[in-house]
Amino acid sequence: MQYCKQPLRCSNEQRAVSLARILITSGPTRQYLDPVRYLTNASSGRMGACLADAALRRGHQVTIVSGPVGVDYPPDAQVIPVVTTDDMLREVNDRFGLHDGLIGAAAPCDYMPKRVSESKLTKDGSPLKLELVETADVVATAARNKRSDQWVVGFALETEDRRFRAVVKMQRKCCDLMVSNGPAAIDSPDNDVEILAADGLTIARAVGDKQVVADAILSSIHATLLTQPDTLAEQSVANEPRKQ
Repeated sequence: MQYCKQPLRCSNEQRAVSLARILITSGPTRQYLDPVRYLTNASSGRMGACLADAALRRGHQVTIVSGPVGVDYPPDAQVIPVVTTDDMLREVNDRFGLHDGLIGAAAPCDYMPKRVSESKLTKDGSPLKLELVETADVVATAARNKRSDQWVVGFALETEDRRFRAVVKMQRKCCDLMVSNGPAAIDSPDNDVEILAADGLTIARAVGDKQVVADAILSSIHATLLTQPDTLAEQSVANEPRKQ
């Protein structure tokens, strides 16, 4: 497949889309309790893979920071494997400065054990008590430290009050766009999302196969974060002879 090497153009709006270096987080992370047991979630990495494919087809460069997944990522994407949330945070911090934008499609663990046992925990008939502490917020950390020419798109998975909580999360994390979805998206080939702008207004709604949803998300990013005035059109107007 040949990827577009020229800016994509929208003839209706006479605007050009800048090609970008996009960093995508994908999949789950693991937080170990002992050498063999860990906390995680059912994120499959499909959404991240579809977003990478959609971005590559539009001519962008893509780097994926991925937790442990069974999904195959596009061969033209650079993939950085990680395990824990701290691993993902470190890789994003190290690489975000070399990218134009971040799409936080991963589902990193929000909590980790306060203490990790060096040896396997054994059953003794008594309840196992775990003391958990919050992990770092990968997307929020990147968004709060982004340059003025960078952008961040977050994901908000909520079980109730989806739109309200997504807007609150977007503002708290300093994201430029937020993709709101529900728990049915986890480990599923389909998704149902609402794409929200920084002012809380809905840009688009997408339902169906995750590749279709990914295309809708990239289209929203193009429309709001990557479009630039058509410089050729501006130059043409500027070079027109003035009336005397």
